[in-house]
Amino acid sequence: MTATLSQPPSPATANRIEELGRIILAYSEVTEKLQQSHEQLHQTVLELQQELNEKNRLLERKNRLAALGEMAAGMAHEIRNPLGGIQLYASMLARDVSDRTECLTTVQKIAAGVKRLEGLVSQVLQFSREIVASAQPMDLAEAVAQSVELASVKFEKFGVNCLVNGPQTLLVVADPLLIGQAVLNLLLNAAEAVGEAGVEDGQVRVTFAAPTSDDDAARHFRLVIEDNGPGIPAEAMDKIFNPFFTTKDEGTGLGLAIVHRMIEAHDGTIVVTKVSGGGARFEIRV
Repeated sequence: MTATLSQPPSPATANRIEELGRIILAYSEVTEKLQQSHEQLHQTVLELQQELNEKNRLLERKNRLAALGEMAAGMAHEIRNPLGGIQLYASMLARDVSDRTECLTTVQKIAAGVKRLEGLVSQVLQFSREIVASAQPMDLAEAVAQSVELASVKFEKFGVNCLVNGPQTLLVVADPLLIGQAVLNLLLNAAEAVGEAGVEDGQVRVTFAAPTSDDDAARHFRLVIEDNGPGIPAEAMDKIFNPFFTTKDEGTGLGLAIVHRMIEAHDGTIVVTKVSGGGARFEIRV
């Protein structure tokens, strides 16, 4: 039997096979690039949906707080007027019974109650007002130092040590009064949380810095205030910035709500988390 030898492909056939191979390879590359583009677009759509959901949630919160603020402002004005009259009559009565200790003590308790209500009304009115940030060049380090100084009496009262970590000077663009007040409120809350829990070696730490290049949430600065107190209960985390919500036996529940609005006025964010080992951590990004 004679063996049949296979003939090598002609040059024309070899060229067509090579061209077909290049076409298949190019098609595979295009298909792979389309797949990668599809995956990137899918991821981008998911991120945009998450961002939209977050923006909608914040808008809903703002609308809800605006309605609540209007109602609270109306009630506060109605309450403030009779409070002034009660305070006046209490002071007149205190003069009349100044020689009767027991009666005077009762009148003083009435006056103290009126004063506390007046403070609550003032906070409600402050919360209900529109907060507009007057942004200007400021030194954040100086604002932090002033807030720490103002809170020093509370730190000494509870035996709490305050540690500050940040540059000696950090020029930013923000409202110095609003930022200073927000930091002060957070410092006072932290001092009370640590002191009232009787924590040994109580500490409040303030850390601030310019935003890093990959920080999309902060344009001017990041500031963190954390303590080694008992922390915030898990069930209270989502409500901590709601007006009139408080975990204290005494308190209006407006302090953190006002801080939240001050930071929102800068188009910034403030979030609270638990510190590992106990304590609360408030982070401001503006």
